[in-house]
Amino acid sequence: MQSPIWQDMFALGVPLLEKIVRPVLVYAFLVAGLRLAGKRELAQLNPFDLVVLLTLSNTVQNAIIGNDNSVTGGLIGATALLILNYWVNRLLYGHERLERLVEGDTDLLVDNGVVCEDALHRELITRLDLEAAAHKQGFTSLEEIERAELGPGGAICFFGKKPTAEVARHQEVLARLDQLSAQVAALRP
Repeated sequence: MQSPIWQDMFALGVPLLEKIVRPVLVYAFLVAGLRLAGKRELAQLNPFDLVVLLTLSNTVQNAIIGNDNSVTGGLIGATALLILNYWVNRLLYGHERLERLVEGDTDLLVDNGVVCEDALHRELITRLDLEAAAHKQGFTSLEEIERAELGPGGAICFFGKKPTAEVARHQEVLARLDQLSAQVAALRP
């Protein structure tokens, strides 16, 4: 005598192959959709972007699980997603051109100290967003930045002007200390 609880919990409601194909199709669709939506969706989330990503996951849930609400079906779907993601990452690791096709290229946001307004506009990043990201990396203003790049994963990397004001001041102090040391050494008999 088998309890209906165990039957509902572990018996698959749809064929095994369907449980594997559904997550693969949804995965491919989401990768393409997020690629088309832009890099901002990946790392530079504002509250609206976060709401979209959360509701997107809920929206595709039924497409992944179908009419099957069993634990077994959920585990099979999750396993299919994890295995697919592992193999996609392994495939992209060795193929730079394919990786650029899937993930996109790096975009230059600041070049030679000049903010590239067209790149900000294309990536939907405001100047305030750029300044906030620079502050998080220790820069006090955009004037200190020589170059900024938006990577394929959505992270912004900043490169400061050389030398920074702090480094120049430090070098000046060291030079003065060397002068004073030489003068003190000259005064000794």
